Amino acid sequence: MKHIKTDLLVVGAGSGGLSVAAGAAQMGAKVVLLERGKMGGDCLNYGCVPSKALIASAARAHQMATADAFGIKAVKPEVDYAAVKKRVAEVIATIAPHDSQERFEGFGITVVREEGRFVGANRMIAGETEIEARRIVLATGSRPAVPPIPGIEDVPYLTNETLFDLQEKPEHLIIIGGGPIGLEMAQAHVRLGCQVTVLEAGGVLAREDRDAASLVAETLREEGVDIQEYTSALRIGGAAGDLWVETNTAHKIEGTHLLIAAGRQPNIESLNLSEAGIDFSKTGITVDEGLRTSNRKVYAIGDVAGGMQFTHVAGYHAGIIIRSSLLSLPAKAKTSHIPRATYTAPELAQIGMTEDEARHAHGDDIEVVRFDYDGNDRAIATGRTAGWIKVMVRKGRPIGATIVGPDAGEIINLWAMVLANGLKMSHLTNMVSPYPTMGEISKRAAGNYFSPRLFDNEIVKYVVRAVQALLP
Repeated sequence: MKHIKTDLLVVGAGSGGLSVAAGAAQMGAKVVLLERGKMGGDCLNYGCVPSKALIASAARAHQMATADAFGIKAVKPEVDYAAVKKRVAEVIATIAPHDSQERFEGFGITVVREEGRFVGANRMIAGETEIEARRIVLATGSRPAVPPIPGIEDVPYLTNETLFDLQEKPEHLIIIGGGPIGLEMAQAHVRLGCQVTVLEAGGVLAREDRDAASLVAETLREEGVDIQEYTSALRIGGAAGDLWVETNTAHKIEGTHLLIAAGRQPNIESLNLSEAGIDFSKTGITVDEGLRTSNRKVYAIGDVAGGMQFTHVAGYHAGIIIRSSLLSLPAKAKTSHIPRATYTAPELAQIGMTEDEARHAHGDDIEVVRFDYDGNDRAIATGRTAGWIKVMVRKGRPIGATIVGPDAGEIINLWAMVLANGLKMSHLTNMVSPYPTMGEISKRAAGNYFSPRLFDNEIVKYVVRAVQALLP
């Protein structure tokens, strides 16, 4: 058994773990990094990167099929599904060196490619190596949750961890789950020429603004996705290429492939957390505002900490850990300034409170301002006018923004800065946007907040008339 003493032990080489490890090592700490699987974690290998690469190919196919709206003859695209997946793999391979073992060893980090388990409050064993650390950061992420539907254990099914290895185009893809992953993959596959059925036990994108989620669902249905909301899978059967799902609506859905997109579960089983005195539940490891566990020497970040499950949240958590564990500075994680986005077309992005959440928290003490894409000249010129921005404002400061429409995931960046820094709506009106851009919708929304205060205000009109009367 090899023994290592270190300042910091990071378990998990996904987004959060890599950020902590790199930052700590470059600031002079001695760091050991454990990873039992692929460097880069879920985001690089099974999630954000491959899904967006697949969506990009599907978007090209959709543009070809709908080109007649721009005066160009539309053509039915010939989709080589295996070639699409080859491109997905190439995208992953292009990014992979950034997350590679060699790069992190170049920072002076000791990388151990083994599964780790606690054997004490600050000690772990990984393969033939025992590591003792002053501080430990658990960044083991999450994996697809597979619901206990009768029959599921007897049929072949896909998850995000296996979907991108599939080389044959599904004739009819059945997706269980109408969240972001389910809807993104549904639209991508219908655009690539597959028949797609989505089964969702509640409403799709249940966490999001209802009007925004409805616009996304309506668009997918128009493109050919069969979305069945409030429909639960009661039983699954069949064999490869010939599957069926019985539902609570007395329907039997038949398809060739099945994708499970019904949520995530934390990777905690192999850690032996009880040996280190770490509290946890089925949703993840219990942490305080500083991301510390019940064992004060151990932190948990990202998906495994049981909160918002996004790559950028794990990266944000990494910064909290650097401040706390290395510099001994006070640092607390919050969520009010964290944006999220679903990369369907239209995209749906959210930061802070939705309208329902804001009204529940503050009642009539909020104002909601809105601007539609069809009033934006760039949207009109590009033929992408479906969507809107909605901003929830309290005492002159935005407390939430919902954007559904083209480039929503990009436009939300501005509002992320606004909420993170507590800026006022007046700061948005001071901004000058280049014309014509989609991003102008943010300034126009801010303008709609002030318009009634300026143009429907009798005092303002009186002052302007008085000034004009006095001017030579």
